[in-house]
Amino acid sequence: MLNQRALAMLRAVGAGRAELTCSCEPDLRVDGLPCCDQATAHELARAGLIRPARGPVVALGQWTRAELTADGREALAGRLAAA
Repeated sequence: MLNQRALAMLRAVGAGRAELTCSCEPDLRVDGLPCCDQATAHELARAGLIRPARGPVVALGQWTRAELTADGREALAGRLAAA
């Protein structure tokens, strides 16, 4: 079950306002600022809800645009529909 903070992170990613580092435990920033809850960002990535955007190859540790996965879009849409 996603808490309000995780949902806010998903909404920011979906709105194109977020970036991730390319790593096995990606860090998240929103509107250019580091996210206050990197543990939740890591959980969202491990759960397959967010990922680095597909596009040009980015070196390990570099920042790139974040995107929702299909599962992330479903989780966000399902949660919004239930609200």
